[in-house]
Amino acid sequence: MAGKSRSLSLEGFTFEESWEEKRKRAEKIVEILMKTHPREKLLIGDPYRTLVHCIISQRMRDEVTYRVWEELFEKYRDIETIANTPVDEMREFLRKRGVGLWKTKGEWIVEASRIILEKYGGRVPDDINELMKLPGIGRKCANIVLAYGFGRQAIPVDTHVNRISKRLGLAPPRVPPEKVEEYLMELIPRDKWIYVNHAMVDHGRSICKPIRPKCESCPLKELCPYAKGLVRDEDIR
Repeated sequence: MAGKSRSLSLEGFTFEESWEEKRKRAEKIVEILMKTHPREKLLIGDPYRTLVHCIISQRMRDEVTYRVWEELFEKYRDIETIANTPVDEMREFLRKRGVGLWKTKGEWIVEASRIILEKYGGRVPDDINELMKLPGIGRKCANIVLAYGFGRQAIPVDTHVNRISKRLGLAPPRVPPEKVEEYLMELIPRDKWIYVNHAMVDHGRSICKPIRPKCESCPLKELCPYAKGLVRDEDIR
């Protein structure tokens, strides 16, 4: 792995640890997470379907997102059909199924589909900067498309990854999500990046919960500064 990025610093952490110590601990953490939360299949679909899934998922529970996503493609089938669907019709489809922000998401889904057809010949771009030009696609969603749609090495940072990375002392507790991504990319071997999001999300749902995390039964407690009282919830934002 390349050396420490010049844009990253050990300042802001609530405990002392060298880069080498942090990197070794990060590798052990990822190894344990992958064993604790394995997944046989990482891809949820092709890049386009992954992109639509990500738009729907914003501020939504996973079970609702997945149900609506399946129903959407049962009705509209492909990108051409969706791109030619009136925005109001797509909004109504989402509203009837209990999707939050249905007005905005309906427009994003249709407009992103039109842009992909017109500008990219119907193929979702595989470049993070091009993905972020699409309506409704921020950095987190762009990385989700790269990781789960294209199978590329990327680290999407959602609320679970942000919280757990900071509790584990892999990123300073007050840096923004895009900086968390940089720290994780620096500390974790590149061939493991694609596993980080799903493993931390599963860990956050089952053990490292936002409120009353199960530290005593956590397989990472010996490697975790939060479990040792070196990082506190009030430190994290």
